[in-house]
Amino acid sequence: MARRQPDITVPDLSGKLAVVTGASDGVGLGLAGRLAAAGAEVVLPVRNQAKGEAAIARIRQQHPAAAVSLRELDLSSLESVATLGARLRDEDRPIHILVNNAGVMTPPSRQTTADGFELQFGTNHLGHFALVSHLLPLLRAGRARVTSQISVAANQNAINWDDLSWERAYNGMRAYSQSKIAFGLFGLELERRSQAAGWGLTSNLSHPGVAATNLLTARPEVGRARPTLGGRFIHAMARRGVLVGTPETALLPALMAATGPEARGGRLYGPSGFQNLSGAPAEQPLYSRLRSTDDAARIWELSERLTRTAIAA
Repeated sequence: MARRQPDITVPDLSGKLAVVTGASDGVGLGLAGRLAAAGAEVVLPVRNQAKGEAAIARIRQQHPAAAVSLRELDLSSLESVATLGARLRDEDRPIHILVNNAGVMTPPSRQTTADGFELQFGTNHLGHFALVSHLLPLLRAGRARVTSQISVAANQNAINWDDLSWERAYNGMRAYSQSKIAFGLFGLELERRSQAAGWGLTSNLSHPGVAATNLLTARPEVGRARPTLGGRFIHAMARRGVLVGTPETALLPALMAATGPEARGGRLYGPSGFQNLSGAPAEQPLYSRLRSTDDAARIWELSERLTRTAIAA
């Protein structure tokens, strides 16, 4: 007998505008579909237009009435982020939901963004930091829920403050952890600053647990010609229904954080099963590496300098 998969009820999102990064496949595509099914108009900012068009077609096949559209975005380029921000500001429509979901994971050798940052730190954290900066007027107008997707890797390793771009000694997994710790600290600091300044938006965090998605598959664009050993193991466990989740269950914590009436700012949502690897979504204690308000303020101010943006009223 097949196991019953966890799920949540999404409230009616009619009249809401949602933006989901990384929605051309995997968890992001599933999130975009669930938001559209609930009545939201969903914008998919994507780097690969062909994959984006395929994602749109898939969503419309499953939900014929879905209101979905593409915009161009490469989070590894601050110029691309600024261009998208300007386009959406020109459209002048309040954003009610922003899910910062896109990311890259463990390139086998050190790579850099268009702006010279280590690829994971530059894409996963700095690109999203800049995006929120450029979209802040629209997020404030929509009293938005901003959900930033971190990882169980944010509960490991640390920020390499003395060498953020890993120029001296690259370690892919440690660099990935750093990007997700920094991103989590940012999401929590965004909530604190919104509350203090009266911006009206709510910011929280989610993580998908562990699931058989495309992050660890062959990714020529990050120099990976074949799936990682960890990726092969996860897919094998998924086929057996053991420990890990599926793309459909892995999206649920972000969906809860972004839409759930019970979800609150400054909190972390993830799977509630063994070791938080899979299972129904629930609020979880903040990882120890995300609890320092000094570190959060430090990464915020550093990110403003590196991206040459300022998130302010």
